[in-house]
This record gives sequence, structure tokens and C-alpha cells, in this order.
Amino acid sequence: MTPAVTLFLALLTWVALVSTVGTAALLLGGRFGEGARRGLTWVRATLGPSAVSIALGVAIISTLGSLYFSEVAHFIPCKLCWYQRIAMYPLVPILIVLLVRRQSSGRWYAAPLAATGAVISTYHYALQRMPALDTGACSADAACTVVWVNRFGFMTIPFMALAAFLLILTALLAWYPYTAEEAS
Repeated sequence: MTPAVTLFLALLTWVALVSTVGTAALLLGGRFGEGARRGLTWVRATLGPSAVSIALGVAIISTLGSLYFSEVAHFIPCKLCWYQRIAMYPLVPILIVLLVRRQSSGRWYAAPLAATGAVISTYHYALQRMPALDTGACSADAACTVVWVNRFGFMTIPFMALAAFLLILTALLAWYPYTAEEAS
């Protein structure tokens, strides 16, 4: 069962990466070309109304995935895994409130959590790839350098978390309509 779950989550990670990189390319290209500006406007118009739902779905799947890894697959979470969970788990109720209340200002509560989680995930992934960077932050019982999952030769659990955090940030900051004037 664990190989199927990790494959499913790895495929979702690809979707998150393509969505995030594509949006970043449109944002960057929009500064220089009208075509990219029109593309970004189309993405915002198409995904903007669902941006919070998408971010919430990502947060829920990430939360359930991390619980599966620790409670079903019995992967022991390290200290950095716990910090990533601390950044991800509260996103679920925050995004539910944002979805229900439909207030664009609520994204400023979720975005800092997602950004913090992305930084921690990046560091954790770097530790897995370059164990010499370890400063002893994690215990020997739950080492931060242990790679429990390695899909496609590079997708580890921290990498999957990073992609999730980045997609949540993309949905909240690039897709979500800021005001009625900006949405049109």
C-alpha cells in the first residue's frame, strides 16, 4: 500500500510543480510581454475563484499524507518534519475560514505559514541531499537525513512538502483575486 500512496503523492507533486513553475513563468514573462500578461490574466480568471479551494485541497492532502506516513507506514518523523507539520496543519482550518468568509485579507494569515513551511522543507531537503550540512539539530532516533521515500530519483517527503507549500502560496498570492477591480 505504501508504494501506491507514495506514487500518488509524487504524481500530485508533479502537478504542483508544473502549476507553480508555470505561474512563475507567467508572472516573470508578464513583466516583458503582453502574451504572458494575457496568460496570467486567464489563469487568474480561471483559477482565481477556486484558488482557496485548491489551496485547501493541497493542505488537506498534505496533512493526510503526513499522517499516513507516520501512523500507517510507521515512518518516524524527525524534528524538521514536525516543524513542517506545524506549518501545514493549521493551514486547513485557516483556509476553511477563508473559504467560508470569502475575505481576501485572510490570505495574509495563511501565506506566512506556507512560506515558513517552504523554507523549512527546503532546508530539510538540502540536509537529505547533503548530510554534511547537519548541525545535530535532529536526534539519532529520528535523523533528518533519513530518506523514507525517493520517487523519480529526487522526490522525498520534504520535497513533496515543499511543492505543496509553494502551490498553496501560488494559489493565495498569484491566483486569488485581490479585489473586485484586480479580478476583472
